[in-house]
Amino acid sequence: MRSESTLRSAWRACCVRLPEYAILESAMIARHWRGWTTPRNADAYEALLSNQVLPELRGIQGYRGGYVLRSDGPAESEFVVINLFDSLEAVKAFAGSDYTTPVFEPEARALLSRIEPIARHYEVRATTV
Repeated sequence: MRSESTLRSAWRACCVRLPEYAILESAMIARHWRGWTTPRNADAYEALLSNQVLPELRGIQGYRGGYVLRSDGPAESEFVVINLFDSLEAVKAFAGSDYTTPVFEPEARALLSRIEPIARHYEVRATTV
């Protein structure tokens, strides 16, 4: 019978992996934006993003995917939306020439109680995803 320490060592060798960081050869752009809803509107806004907005973005050449992050508080829910694009040109295909201005569906604007007035853009330099 194997000892507990031997089993633990074998498990670590087999199953525990440290993240491998990939240095990206070509720049990818992350578009970051925040908005807030009342608790009553949070589920509807999340559904709109997940079921309509993000799927429509897939049709834009250079769109690589996105994340919707949500933090519920007692008075409001904060949403962080991060969309990934191949280039700034792909961002402009989505947002227009004034690409730092947030883009909203009319239904989204009706659900948001406040918005961050600027979308920020970052070069993605490394990833573990």
